[in-house]
Amino acid sequence: MFRLNLKIALRNLWRNKVITAINIGGLAIALAAFILVTMYFTYETGFDKDNPNYNDIYIVGRQLPDLKTNNTPPPLGKVIKAEIPEVVSVGTMKMSFFEFQVTSHNGVVFLSKCLYLDYDAAKMFNIKPSGGLIRPESTTENLFYLSNENYQTLFPNNKSGKPEMIGVGSKSLGMTGRLSGSIFANPHSNIAFDAISVVKEMGLGENYGYNNYNTYIQVKPGTNIKAVENKINALYKKELLKDGEDPKNVTFKATKAFLDPLKNQHLRPKAGSDANYKILIALSVLGILILVIACINFTNLSIAQAAKRAKEVGVKKVMGAYRFQLALQFLTEILIQCIAATILALIVAEIILPEFNNLFVVNLSIWTANNSLFWQLPLILILITLVAGVYPAMVLSGFKPALVLKGNFQTSKQSYWLRNSLLVFQFSIAVVFIIGLFIINAQLKYMRTQDVGFKPEQVVYIKNMAYFVSPSKFDPIRDKIMNIPGVKSVTVANELPDGSKGGKNRYTIDGKEQNLSFTDVDFDYFETLNIKIKEGRLFSREFKTDTANSAILNEAAVAKYGLTDPIGKTIKGCQNKEYKIVGIIKDFKTLGFEKPVEPAIYSINDPCGNPKTQIMVKIEESRMSEVLNTLKSQWPGINKLDGDNFRYQFLDEMYGRLFKKQEQLQSVFFAAAMLTIFIAILGLFAFAKYITTGRIKEIAVRKILGASNLQIFKLINSSFFILVVIANLVSWPLAYILTKKWLETFAYRIDLPLLPFILSAALTILLTIITVSIQANSAVKANPVDALKYE
Repeated sequence: MFRLNLKIALRNLWRNKVITAINIGGLAIALAAFILVTMYFTYETGFDKDNPNYNDIYIVGRQLPDLKTNNTPPPLGKVIKAEIPEVVSVGTMKMSFFEFQVTSHNGVVFLSKCLYLDYDAAKMFNIKPSGGLIRPESTTENLFYLSNENYQTLFPNNKSGKPEMIGVGSKSLGMTGRLSGSIFANPHSNIAFDAISVVKEMGLGENYGYNNYNTYIQVKPGTNIKAVENKINALYKKELLKDGEDPKNVTFKATKAFLDPLKNQHLRPKAGSDANYKILIALSVLGILILVIACINFTNLSIAQAAKRAKEVGVKKVMGAYRFQLALQFLTEILIQCIAATILALIVAEIILPEFNNLFVVNLSIWTANNSLFWQLPLILILITLVAGVYPAMVLSGFKPALVLKGNFQTSKQSYWLRNSLLVFQFSIAVVFIIGLFIINAQLKYMRTQDVGFKPEQVVYIKNMAYFVSPSKFDPIRDKIMNIPGVKSVTVANELPDGSKGGKNRYTIDGKEQNLSFTDVDFDYFETLNIKIKEGRLFSREFKTDTANSAILNEAAVAKYGLTDPIGKTIKGCQNKEYKIVGIIKDFKTLGFEKPVEPAIYSINDPCGNPKTQIMVKIEESRMSEVLNTLKSQWPGINKLDGDNFRYQFLDEMYGRLFKKQEQLQSVFFAAAMLTIFIAILGLFAFAKYITTGRIKEIAVRKILGASNLQIFKLINSSFFILVVIANLVSWPLAYILTKKWLETFAYRIDLPLLPFILSAALTILLTIITVSIQANSAVKANPVDALKYE
């Protein structure tokens, strides 16, 4: 019986080649998209899952009045381990904030992600260097490991990963160090590094004012996390009071500690952006919807062919076939199509995968031994077969033999309504994607064309290892660079305006205390970036006090303090350092468009600031390549500490990375919109073919009675036109809600426009008319005699 069903299935599929091709092709494209989305979802949700302590590790964070941060002081971890019995281990780590070079006789590597951590943190995260993880014997011992890739670059002949001597920093310094070995840097972990330094204890001699470490805890399985969080918060407050904090301080009262699980850190950290999570959810929903649309096509076309199969069903029932046997036959046909579509989908996915990897900056592969896709695909295949095939199989196997053999067969009204409802659903999804694509494009255009308050164009960031605490240290380098023809200005700061968040400190004006972002700058910082002054003045060498106790605020800081006449006022900062406010600059969007401009203070002298290492050079556009070549050749003489290798980046390219996630979303919506439209049009094409074929005699009679070709086209298009209009009306409220929610994630955004809704309706109606008219054309041009000669 199975062989007979298989033969009949293959013959039926071959006899209806166009419908079969549309079914298999549409499903294959949808499955290919779904395969890529499934792989990406598995990858993004799998960070650190290979860690045996995955479910029991939490990071300790701090909630301040206006932000959340994962930065904590090093003494906090020690008291947590000593005072809270539910905590079995505490690890502390810190990432380097600048790039430095490491050399050997074979080459040089630049380390930008050097992770400093204690032994307990390394053990907690299952970090295993070559030769095994060793506990440093003293507080001065430092075990330094390079990632396998960097180690092989420096020592290609050392395959065992044994210790070696290396040069650290510029060769002119003559600094050497001992490399303890190599280590595998897991790219699928939140703890990313290109080198690690394992010490016995982190933050020796530092108190609760040094909030620049990450503290991780490992708790006992089954621990009440909320209770532990409350204990840590109480302990932190107690320690702050012991460290001299004023209990009446507003900031102290609002500050509390919190715990965030390791599993949240990649996608949904409490102290960070959840943009990755939103992109992943959007991508997953799109993948599912595309697959649903393909299944709808399958179901719709299978039901639409019911009339062609009616007599076959009637004869088989007269011959004694049971309903479940007929249903099984139809499911076999659908399963064959699904298997063919799956094979084709894997081929399509393999072709698209390089572009997908490039877009999302991942390295996914279908043909890997541990790919969960190999057990997921068979389940998806069975699910699609059941979802797309059960209802058509029940409809086809339920025909009554007496009726269909007399020629009185008609599909039920339920099938009619179901087909139309599914068609409306298909186009509704397509319309949502089209509207979403138009609005994403409009927002991105707004982001690219709006004035961000500064000009990163023609500004080159030169990577550097030297510290410039005061202008006098930087002046010799500035003078040498300024002597190069084509250089317009030079400055140095502790942070770049590239979207990276700087440090924050508490500052007080007239007794009112607030947290401000601080940037330690040098002369010509604002001029180099073309940041506009609103009132007062910028830093100038003519005022000697600027290098000692002058400060500039932005508009957001002035608004936060509620100042009406800020120039000349005194602002008190870290270590009770007092500054005189000499200028107010206009707000500029260093964090992009998703987050509002943070209240900020700029000063040249900051006792609690970070070292100034970020050199920025503004260059005439017409002489860019000439100046860069000169800088490269003269760099050893300009900056001896960092003169071995001249490395630079364009600041506008660095700032442009802030748009990366939204550009990814734009690409996803473009692909989704194209796929949904394509699959929906495929289904409409086949459905229109069936409807037109079914009405061929009606069309012939109408033509004999004098109907024109235009009237026939209008007749056939009218029902589809109504369905597409309904689809637009159904989808508009949903599209409005979704796009409005998305726009609300931006601090600076466009107003929701009406044009995308009108364009989506015009586009879908036009495509429908064209598709249906192509199918109707053959029926309209046919000779009525051919359709009626047997009547």
